[in-house]
Amino acid sequence: MASHQSRPSRRLAPYAFLSPAVALFALFFALPIGYALYLSFRAVQVKGLGLGSHARTEIWAGLSNYTSAISDPELLAGSGRTLLYGALLVPAMLGAALLLALLLDTPRVRLGAVSRLAIFLPYAVPGIVASLLWGFLYLPTVSPGYFLLDRAGIGGPDLLHGNGLFVALANIAVWGGTGFNMIVIYTSLRAVPTELYEAARLDGASELQIALRIKIPMVLPSLVLTFFFSMIATLQVFSEPMTLKPLTNSMSSTWSPLMKVYRDAFVQGDIHSAAATSVVIAAATLVLSFSFLKLVNNRSDGGS
Repeated sequence: MASHQSRPSRRLAPYAFLSPAVALFALFFALPIGYALYLSFRAVQVKGLGLGSHARTEIWAGLSNYTSAISDPELLAGSGRTLLYGALLVPAMLGAALLLALLLDTPRVRLGAVSRLAIFLPYAVPGIVASLLWGFLYLPTVSPGYFLLDRAGIGGPDLLHGNGLFVALANIAVWGGTGFNMIVIYTSLRAVPTELYEAARLDGASELQIALRIKIPMVLPSLVLTFFFSMIATLQVFSEPMTLKPLTNSMSSTWSPLMKVYRDAFVQGDIHSAAATSVVIAAATLVLSFSFLKLVNNRSDGGS
C-alpha cells in the first residue's frame, strides 16, 4: 500500500528538481526576451511640445521599428566592421588554439600542466579588465612597449586609429579566448586512442605527419564547435570596443551593432528602436548559426 501511494510522488520528483532551473530560465531569460519583443512593436507618440503629463503616449507601431532597423545605415556599417573584425579574430584565435593544443599533446612535452594553466589564465580575466589593460598598452604616452620602441629608434604602430583598430580589438579577443578554445581542442586530443599514434610511429610517420593526418581530422568536431562559439561571440562584440572608445576618436558610438543598441536605449532613450535592433541581431545570429551547422552536417553526411 505504501509503495502504491509513493508512485505519484516518484513521478513528480523529476519536475520538482527541474522547477528551480525552469523558474530561473523563465525569470532571467524567457521573460526579458518576451519583454524585448513586446517593446519592439511599440513606439512613443509625442503630442504638442511633449511637456504635459499625457503628451507622451505609447502606441502600437507594428513593423515600423524593424523596417527602420534593417534599413539603418549605421547598423549596416557596424555589421560590416564586425564581420571584418571576425575575419581577423576567428582564424588567428582558433589557429593559435589548435597549435598550442598540438604542442601540449606531444609525447615529450615538459611542464604540461603549468603550460595549460598559463595559457588558460587570460580567459579568466573579465573582458572589461583585459580591454582596459590592453588599451593603456596601446597608448603611446603610457605604454612601456612604445617607450622601448622609441629608445630603439623604431616607430610603433598606431593601434587606435584606422585599420590598426581592428588589429587592436582582435588582439584582445585572441589573448582572452585562445586558452578556452585550446582546452576544448586539447581535451578532444586526449580522447583519441593512443594506439593510432603508436601504429603511425611504427609505420615511420613523424610527429608533424601524425598531427596533420591523424590528430587534426580526429578533432574536427571540436574545431567546428569552437568556430561556432567564436562566431556567435564575434557577432555580439561589445565590451572591447566600448572600453576602448574613450581612448580614441576613431571609434564611433555605433562601431558594433550592440554598441548601437546601447546608444539608442541608454543615450537617446529610444528603447523601442533598440529592442527591435536587438531582435534583428538575435535573428541574424540565429540564422547564421543554423546555416553554418546545416552546412557542416551536409558536408559530414556527404563525406560519410
